[in-house]
Amino acid sequence: MTLRRNPLVQALPWACLFALSACGSASREEATASPQASATDTEQPAATAAPPSQSLPPAEPLSCAEEIGATAAQKRADLCRNVSPATHPPCNVANSCAMIEDEIARSCALFDSKGDPMPECAVDPRSKEAAAAVVERYYSALNARDYGTAWQQWGDNGPPNQTLEKFQAGFAHTRSTHVAIGKLEPGDAGAGSIYQPVPVTIDATLDDGTHQRFRGTYVVRRVNDVDGASAAQLRWHIDSAKLTPAR
Repeated sequence: MTLRRNPLVQALPWACLFALSACGSASREEATASPQASATDTEQPAATAAPPSQSLPPAEPLSCAEEIGATAAQKRADLCRNVSPATHPPCNVANSCAMIEDEIARSCALFDSKGDPMPECAVDPRSKEAAAAVVERYYSALNARDYGTAWQQWGDNGPPNQTLEKFQAGFAHTRSTHVAIGKLEPGDAGAGSIYQPVPVTIDATLDDGTHQRFRGTYVVRRVNDVDGASAAQLRWHIDSAKLTPAR
């Protein structure tokens, strides 16, 4: 049961996991185990999407103002504008909180080690805490139905062999997910990259009210400050996941 950067494990296209059908491929340089048990690599299980006769239009993403309230969302959006160098940054309370936080993280990583640290960047972009924030942001985006931001937590091009449309379809029957981060241990370096394990406990609720729990580890990766590395390579992104059903 192995997978590499599998979007189905990452966000747990829960119907796939609940059916215990495999949806992943190799991990890191080799492989990490997946909670699913049998099927082909990157296959989208039929159970994750509603039959055509029952298909419903995708729900609109939840805005940050709806998630945490207008005042708190505006503070987060203002912080985002303070650090973002983008001409039209996504620092708007109408976007998901995950999208706003992703722009803050991108900007802090972009300007890391370039002049004095920005006070808005409270977390060191190279730290294990910043790595764990990727996993938290991933689930925040999923809960807000902002599948584009969730998809990009696996890198600018998303998970391997997963279009955004296929990725989104994997969550057709997922109502909500909650992730709890465990104790972070020091990461490992190798082949010019740093790999940070992020232990998690995940609780999921399907649209029929079924509850499921999983435990395991995400591995989040970034390039190790090598010459010529792009800003995207220097940012943490999900590399692989190993999750198993738990009571």
